[in-house]
Amino acid sequence: MSEGLVEGEGFAVDASVVKADANRARGVPGTEVIDWRQGDGPSRAVQEYLSALEEANPAPSDDVESATPPKRISLTDPAARYTAAPGGPAFFAYSTNYLIDLHAGIIVDVEATPAHRTQEVESTKTMVDRVEQRFALKPKRLVGDTAYGTGAMLAWMVQEKGIDPHVPVWQRPPRNDGTFPNSDFHWIERSDEYRCAAGHALRKERRPFKAQRSHITRAGTIIYRSSQTDCASCSMKDQCCPNTPMRKIARSVHEEAREEARAIANTPAYKRSRRERKKVEMLFAHLKRILKLDRLRLRGPSGAHDEFLLAATAQNLRRMAKWLVPVSQQAVTAPT
Repeated sequence: MSEGLVEGEGFAVDASVVKADANRARGVPGTEVIDWRQGDGPSRAVQEYLSALEEANPAPSDDVESATPPKRISLTDPAARYTAAPGGPAFFAYSTNYLIDLHAGIIVDVEATPAHRTQEVESTKTMVDRVEQRFALKPKRLVGDTAYGTGAMLAWMVQEKGIDPHVPVWQRPPRNDGTFPNSDFHWIERSDEYRCAAGHALRKERRPFKAQRSHITRAGTIIYRSSQTDCASCSMKDQCCPNTPMRKIARSVHEEAREEARAIANTPAYKRSRRERKKVEMLFAHLKRILKLDRLRLRGPSGAHDEFLLAATAQNLRRMAKWLVPVSQQAVTAPT
């Protein structure tokens, strides 16, 4: 920062999977009840795993749905996540999450998480908040891939942090049955309703309720429905909802943030951000091919964090040497 290699204008975030020091043959089904007592007691990696479980679930309740158990759990490093690359065998792994400044590709924060998409995305909030607290840096734009384009994540960027999301919006695949896509329906904010091509309204409620309802589903959406009477007499029903009595549209509660992200995607700045995102991908390639960190030596979340942090520090030192030392001097001082 003191040498001007960090501007704080634009950040990029991404994650890369690194194999854990855990043999896949030492895994057991995630639904199996495990006795973690080994000799004098559980290992450090197991203790960290159990402490994280207690922190996440301090008081189990019958009316709260438990999280889906992982497919397999490692007996040596249970916090590692059982995952697989496309076309390859499954293995236990952690993810190293990088938050970099796009000016010179300096890593401003790193976070170790189990190799799980949800935890990778959530680590972005931790890193952005930590950089803001430590260095008083908050980017104007944050660049990421589609994994970071969920409605909740975009709302956090736009509404809570005031950051422009240079991120592709995650959305469901388009309808392939030949019927009208949701984009053909016009949203009217003033009346809180959609309008179809025939001019009929799709509303979230059609009669008043004694107790006010939010209409928000577990998926974080609000369902807007047309009138069954309108659809029954509509000449375009076969093109709209041939297999249902009415048309339904699920609107995300974070749709405003999603619309803002879509608008940014049409700007020249967004295209520049997509090119600059390669800087974080190049760091991961260097991490595994040059620094040879394709498998961890330490176990547990703290071990993964230590290795990822040391590797990121080494990459920053290398980047500083290339940026700050003149090319002519590098040629003179380079070892033979």
